[in-house]
Amino acid sequence: MAKELKNLTKRAENYSQWYNELVVKADLAEQSAVRGCMVIKPYGYAIWEKMQRELDNMFKETGVQNAYFPLLIPKSFLSKEADHVEGFAKECAVVTHYRLMNDPNGNGVVVDPAARLEEELIIRPTSETIIWNTYRNWINSYRDLPLLVNQWANVFRWEMRTRLFLRTAEFLWQEGHTAHATKEEAQDKAIEMLNVYADFAEKYMALPVVKGVKTANERFAGALETYTIEAMMQDGKALQSGTSHFLGQNFAKAFDVKFINNQNELEYVWATSWGVSTRLMGALIMTHSDDNGLVLPPHLAPIQVVIVPVYKTADQLGDIDKVVTPIVAKLKGMGISVKYDNADNKRPGFKFADYELKGVPVRLVLGARDIEAGTVEVMRRDTLEKQSVALNGVEEYVAKLLEEIQQNIFNKALRHREKMTYKVDTWDEFKQQIEKGGFILAHWDGTTETEEKIKEETKATIRCIPMDGEDEPGKCIYTGKPSARRVIFARNY
Repeated sequence: MAKELKNLTKRAENYSQWYNELVVKADLAEQSAVRGCMVIKPYGYAIWEKMQRELDNMFKETGVQNAYFPLLIPKSFLSKEADHVEGFAKECAVVTHYRLMNDPNGNGVVVDPAARLEEELIIRPTSETIIWNTYRNWINSYRDLPLLVNQWANVFRWEMRTRLFLRTAEFLWQEGHTAHATKEEAQDKAIEMLNVYADFAEKYMALPVVKGVKTANERFAGALETYTIEAMMQDGKALQSGTSHFLGQNFAKAFDVKFINNQNELEYVWATSWGVSTRLMGALIMTHSDDNGLVLPPHLAPIQVVIVPVYKTADQLGDIDKVVTPIVAKLKGMGISVKYDNADNKRPGFKFADYELKGVPVRLVLGARDIEAGTVEVMRRDTLEKQSVALNGVEEYVAKLLEEIQQNIFNKALRHREKMTYKVDTWDEFKQQIEKGGFILAHWDGTTETEEKIKEETKATIRCIPMDGEDEPGKCIYTGKPSARRVIFARNY
């Protein structure tokens, strides 16, 4: 067994340490020289690329087009929407000068004091302000609407406590920004994009999610409504995995974006924004992986099938090569990503452990005896079960197995969430249950004051008001005041 695998902390011993070690040992990412920032390594980036590709296709099916906007935002732009600037002010990195110079004392380079900017620039924490300043030039008439734009970019938010993928100062994401002629159209778009995120999470990430509405206290800065998908990790904590915001006319008014409607009247446009980030990588790891390493859903695995030959002589390898070559070609022709690892610088045992660690969904092992018997050993990563399968037709078997694995790991995650979802009706019950983790369905009186007190006393937040929940009159667990329905509380990442 590979040394990296033997040294991986067990989840039951220290879940947080297990996660941190796995990200590094599985070659996904590592810390960079800049505090709070990460280097995403090729294997990790390959997973992100597959996520990006699938999401991008889904966006485009809804009429969205990609564009790109500047990294730097004039400071004055952030002052135009009061709630927005208040929400991000403490996280912004500020550019004050535009030039360096050699230190006259010979100590390397220093900032040239004569090169101070007339107006400071902000490294984007998000792009609403600069995009809406741009939209003012693009939108004049109802014929210019709806305007459906997305950008794939990096953003920067100062973070004191960072963790690879889950919370870093700089991260990769997509941010969609749409403009509409009516309130109803904008609201519908915000919900449509939330549904896109939920479909992606469940069909590609094998990640069951709850769709809901954020409380006023948890809304995006500047939004009238924030919709969210919430997922449960193996340790029972929640992870916000995607958000979509109905912005109303706040940014249109802040940046004076008006249009002439079909009655020849001038009015402000209605807006949405929505985004997911490399935080999804963290969700993928924490939802499915085990003490042997990553468990990747086949729909997002960079390598879906690995084939490892077992041989003693060059002649045996040559015979195996002849059998494997058409299998590889057929699998690729079926749209399956496959790697034939016949490199002679690592032993088969090391390769087995390494590909388990990296979460490759299916492993085929073929030796001289297998060829004689007309069989191949197939191992599935989700259960680690091995089976001898006929070489004839193995490609179809593998294709079917990949879909079975995809569904199995979704079902496993769903069962885990259902097992760790609880209804509680008293404050004592709540305090006891929150220590065990999971989603707690409880009544809340609807006030920010109560929400803050519960958070202060238990570190639990309202993750969302479920969109598919039903009215169920009750009493707030904290104040005893009337409540129309239950909300989801949890501790979160």
